Amino acid sequence: MTVNKPHLRGSRRAGALVAAVALGIPLLSATPAAAVHGAVPGDFNGDGYRDAVLPAPGAKVAGKQFAGAVVVLYGSKSGLSTARRQTITQNTAGVPGSAEAFDQFGAATATADLNRDGYADLVVTAPYEDTASRKDAGLLTVLWGGKNGLTAGALLPNPSPYGDYYGTDVAAVSSGAGANTEILVSGQDGAVTLTGPFGRTGTVGQASVVNTSTPSIGTVALGDFNGDTRPDGVSLSVRVSGLTGGQVYLGGAGPGGELRKGNGLIAATGDVNGDGFQDLVVGDPDDPEKAGVDGAAGGRVLVWYGSERGIAHDDVPVQLTQNTAGVPGSSEKDDNFGGALAVADLNRDGLADIVVGSPYEDTGKDATDAGMVTVIPGRRTGALGSGSYAFTQDTPGVPGGGEAGDNFGTTVAVGDVNGDGKPELFISAAAENGYTGAVWVLPGGTSGPVTKGSHMIDAPSVGFTQEGWTALGGNGLLHVI
Repeated sequence: MTVNKPHLRGSRRAGALVAAVALGIPLLSATPAAAVHGAVPGDFNGDGYRDAVLPAPGAKVAGKQFAGAVVVLYGSKSGLSTARRQTITQNTAGVPGSAEAFDQFGAATATADLNRDGYADLVVTAPYEDTASRKDAGLLTVLWGGKNGLTAGALLPNPSPYGDYYGTDVAAVSSGAGANTEILVSGQDGAVTLTGPFGRTGTVGQASVVNTSTPSIGTVALGDFNGDTRPDGVSLSVRVSGLTGGQVYLGGAGPGGELRKGNGLIAATGDVNGDGFQDLVVGDPDDPEKAGVDGAAGGRVLVWYGSERGIAHDDVPVQLTQNTAGVPGSSEKDDNFGGALAVADLNRDGLADIVVGSPYEDTGKDATDAGMVTVIPGRRTGALGSGSYAFTQDTPGVPGGGEAGDNFGTTVAVGDVNGDGKPELFISAAAENGYTGAVWVLPGGTSGPVTKGSHMIDAPSVGFTQEGWTALGGNGLLHVI
């Protein structure tokens, strides 16, 4: 049942679309941009099974509202069980700091083996953490994996002396030693790059501030677009006047260095066409201010293909909407197609598929903003869109039912948690049950995720009270779009 849902929409453009001044002074809405990414499952205890990460940035901890928590469900041959869980807060032994109201620990998370010891590590942000230097400075914590799972942590540095809300989003990748292991973090002052080697006390090889002369960075991603095995950073600014979404920057590019043929609010990477180079996928969920000038009604997804030369600033992306041939549904105002995003090979054909959340999709007469998730298969040749399929809470086999304002598809993630080689699809609905939130796990099948055997993880099943704004599974872009 969905009850007492606060209404988040209506003021999103008024607060966010402030005119950007000529020199790129940071642009923020009244509330900082939401964290949008959640960690993909990682093997934190080295038992051969990936473990799922369920953030709960609004969780109450020791009576502190919005202190935040992260729930880890440890994988096994039989999949996930809420009995095999670990709930981590800033009050957990070995975790730096202490739980305080409105820190929102778990606002964004990322997974990578940072210290190259064979165990996945978990990076957790708390973008509203007050520090000795200033209010809402933000903190970045790494929880180290080991044979007993996540048992100890360390704070990672913020080399920027000025920016606030450090950790609105985070991405991490480990493709090799040294600089091939990288964390990219967004915040009000810009983006911060941390590269290896990483030490258990929180030491890093190098910490650099990038994008400081652009509008404030809301979200980030990492990918290898030219095949050199080095991570390429992607930074998306908060909204800029006249555009749907924000500007998309590659690496540490400043003003004039953005991708000029598209924009958006969230990014993910993967090899969609199987040519050996990762591609950049950007969600641009906003309706255009002026039809035909920028964006697409109902939202869109843009795909820039990587190549030996990488991605050039003038490259024209492929545009996908719900009006694209083969994509289920139709483009309608305020669907917010592209409001959540993941890129992963769901059907094991060697091509990454694009998972798109439309958290404000209407799925029936009495199910306004119930939400939907669409999977667009990767293709070696031909136009993207063919063979696409979608899930809602009304899809046969999916637990529950679509209700007004659930926002199914708030966040999406992919990972194999039972070791059968068929990755599971994770879908959250932050507004389910009065913003307590819930996460659906769809088992991997031969041709992609299936609904048979799917299950819903609600807040009480992992130890939280049925209380609004816990947002189990993460907030995604909900307070932005």
